[in-house]
Amino acid sequence: MVRFPDVMLLAAGLGPRLRPVTETIPKPLVPVAGVPLIERIMANARAEGAKRFTANAHYRADQVLAHFGGLLKVSREEELLGTGGGVKRALPMLHSDPFFVMNTDAFWPAGSDAPLGRMIGRFTEQTEMVLLCVHPRDASGFERSHDFCLSPQGLVTRDYGAPVIYGGAALVGKKLFDGTPDGAFSLNDLFEECIERESVAGVALDAPWFHVGDPEALAEAERRLQP
Repeated sequence: MVRFPDVMLLAAGLGPRLRPVTETIPKPLVPVAGVPLIERIMANARAEGAKRFTANAHYRADQVLAHFGGLLKVSREEELLGTGGGVKRALPMLHSDPFFVMNTDAFWPAGSDAPLGRMIGRFTEQTEMVLLCVHPRDASGFERSHDFCLSPQGLVTRDYGAPVIYGGAALVGKKLFDGTPDGAFSLNDLFEECIERESVAGVALDAPWFHVGDPEALAEAERRLQP
């Protein structure tokens, strides 16, 4: 039986737009309808078979460590390394190749879809990464019209296909980080390079999607999640 890929959780951000909520707790621990954001994301992954999680931490890192009581590997960052630098720093903690990178401020309701398995199925020798894509009609808490497009052939492009939003989950191989800076850099840089090489596959989420980036988005997510 093939083991489910490791999951790298991006949990080091300061979440300035969620103040004053994040003045006392780190953004990943902000509760949405009573459940911390990071636990919602982990539940989405666990529902499909994920067992091994690593998170980077910077702002109030001790709270992240205390919350999980050693059940989650944590890569502490004394200085913020960005989304790309944070993943690169944590690579020795990740044993699978490829592995998932998941934001901790975006999720879909539990049981509403299982897109990670479809992403695994789309990862091939010709694919450098697979991105979770969200149709704007299904998105809450997102301000831009879209991030990129998803072609009928299932490739992520800049301008060909249906406009979609990045859903906060990517399946990537370790070799993608060869030659990248040792300090801070953004995963967006790698996204752009791979899109240019036409080596990015996309999988569309078939469920509502919530991005919790500010108090208004938090309130809207809680309203829509009410039974």
